[in-house]
Amino acid sequence: MSREIRLLSTSAILGYGFPEASLRAGMDRRPDVIGVDGGSVDPGPHYLGIGKPFCSPIAIRRDLRLMLHAAIEAGIPLVIGTCGGAGGAPHLDLVAAMAREIAHQDGLHFKMALIQAEQSKDSVKGRVAAGRVRPLAHQPDLADATIDRSARIVAMMGPEPIARALDNGAQVVLAGRASDPASWAAVAMRAQLPPAPAWYAGKMLECGATPSIPKGHDCLFVTVREDHVDCEPTNPARKCTPLSIANHSLHENASPIHHIEPGGMLDTSDCRFEALSDRAVRISGMRWAPAARYTVKLEGVELAGYRSICVCGTRDPLLIGRLDDFLQSVRQEVATKAAQFGADPDSYQLAIRVYGRDGVMAEREPMRGVLPHELGFVIEVVSRRSQEMASAVLGMARTNMLHTDFPGRLCREGNMAFPFSPSDIEVGPVYRFSIYHTAELDDPTEPFPIEYETV
Repeated sequence: MSREIRLLSTSAILGYGFPEASLRAGMDRRPDVIGVDGGSVDPGPHYLGIGKPFCSPIAIRRDLRLMLHAAIEAGIPLVIGTCGGAGGAPHLDLVAAMAREIAHQDGLHFKMALIQAEQSKDSVKGRVAAGRVRPLAHQPDLADATIDRSARIVAMMGPEPIARALDNGAQVVLAGRASDPASWAAVAMRAQLPPAPAWYAGKMLECGATPSIPKGHDCLFVTVREDHVDCEPTNPARKCTPLSIANHSLHENASPIHHIEPGGMLDTSDCRFEALSDRAVRISGMRWAPAARYTVKLEGVELAGYRSICVCGTRDPLLIGRLDDFLQSVRQEVATKAAQFGADPDSYQLAIRVYGRDGVMAEREPMRGVLPHELGFVIEVVSRRSQEMASAVLGMARTNMLHTDFPGRLCREGNMAFPFSPSDIEVGPVYRFSIYHTAELDDPTEPFPIEYETV
């Protein structure tokens, strides 16, 4: 019989939740490892910049407690990548503190590894000076000034640091920012399985039961062998089909068949999908092409300003019929009045998103000519100066949305409906991605120090 390893993923992200019955069903199948991905760049730059988790700490703690008990009772490792949603130092610290607290409360004992992914500014500058950093996604070359402005920088680790932590006896591995499939690829390759099925398994497991139908946050069981991968959800209400698996393998990548990862590329162009039952699928034919240079992605964010928002709506047919002129008048009034208290137009951004017309696709909306009976507006102001200034400009925008006149107007009072009081909401700091580059490494573990502790 060929070598195999059995992997159980509980959900797409730690804190998304999963049915306890699905976890029990997965554990009944005796997995070798249980794990979950903790996050990604999908929620945007805010969580990396602010240092807070993407999911609710209450929800993270619930999922973590169930997974810790399952892993410790079964005597198998638990691996979590990109802890806290963004994988910076405060995100990793949060999940580690939860693990310690749960262990203390529930009488659990284990060796835990914490793999840091946050990078110092000096270390990044050193890599730039050595010519080992290159831009991604049409970014400019990385300059020291950009590094200095960064609120936080992480490197996206591959499987090697996670495998090292397991090699050194850690039963619970908590990693900072990691490639979504890397945790699973690490476990499979550590079991002497080839990189191609190992990485493909990771592509399936990183999103829990999302490769199954009906889609939902649930558990997925994957068996990895030398030349294929078998996928099956543990919840009997869900099933994997060749189409659902093939569909999922396309996600989150610029190419539908070439998936760039630290150390190489997963090529799925010749994959074959075979239904093993009405709920399980076997995938074979994947290939792995090692990279000439080992690289990891650097993700950094910087403060862009402070945001305040307001939500309102109208069903005034006269206003809707001349909406563009109306919004232009509002913008002009805001610019004039805001300048009177020192908010020049270059110091803030005003956005008015129109839901019911083109709020989702903006100028790309193909049906903008359709006249709706009501419209919703999200008014957003981002000030580069302060939260107070963002709220001041927003107040002007909200007032003028409510009272700006237009030809033919019949309503002499306000003609906007506001669902909330207070109507103006201070969102807080706004971050933007400023570093989206690759760094070349000689040692895939070097930027990712590991700390061990007995809990």
